Amino acid sequence: MKALGIAATGMLAQQTNVDVIANNIANANTTGFKSGRAAFQDLIYQSVNSAGALTSEEGTARPVGTDIGLGVQAAGVIRHNTQGGLVQTENQLDMAIDGNGYFIVNRPDGTQAYTRDGNFQLSGEGQLVTLNGYEVEPAIVVPELTRQVEINQNGVVMAYIENEAEPVELGQVTLATFLNQAGLKPMGDNLLAATPASGEPVEATPGDPGVGVTRQGYLENSNVNIIQQITDLISAQRAYEMNSKAIETADQIMTTTNQIK
Repeated sequence: MKALGIAATGMLAQQTNVDVIANNIANANTTGFKSGRAAFQDLIYQSVNSAGALTSEEGTARPVGTDIGLGVQAAGVIRHNTQGGLVQTENQLDMAIDGNGYFIVNRPDGTQAYTRDGNFQLSGEGQLVTLNGYEVEPAIVVPELTRQVEINQNGVVMAYIENEAEPVELGQVTLATFLNQAGLKPMGDNLLAATPASGEPVEATPGDPGVGVTRQGYLENSNVNIIQQITDLISAQRAYEMNSKAIETADQIMTTTNQIK
């Protein structure tokens, strides 16, 4: 009897599903977080009778086959890259991307990562960095005695220094886009890494065709829909229970068979 193994794969799949949902709920308030969805595939099938096989010497053929599936497996976690809501903050260095694109961040090991989290601060040298101290690319350094920083929708950063009436341009924030955003690898710390599946990053200026604009003084909320996640969690729980029931039923059938004399 294959039911025991088949139902066991279903329970393992639902455990993965619950893990993904739990991660979504845990990050409901994480800046720039994108919710994920577990995707599944059926396993191989054991063919007992093949469709089209001859059933008589007169040439009659079997219209359907008898193919017994061997269960389910997790195929991957699909990230939903829909826009999260924007919330206004009191930090003039905060930036949200309204549309497509990712901020570019330099990691300490020399590699680059990408993020939707625009919760930026200044380092001890006045450079724009993430909350983990990773430098934003390209480098933007705010001079001492700066009384106000302005960032327009095209990512141009300007500073009003001391009592100067005219602002000084400090640099230009650039964004990266990818052919397949779902192929980016999550690394933690609100960072994503490029992979062969995502394609190479294409740098662009905010506001270019197909690229979002920057919103100063805003942050992008998580796009997690809590109501949908709770609904999915209940569905996963019931599916897990039904697979468990299938194992129990298969065990009862085997017990009955063993008791036959």
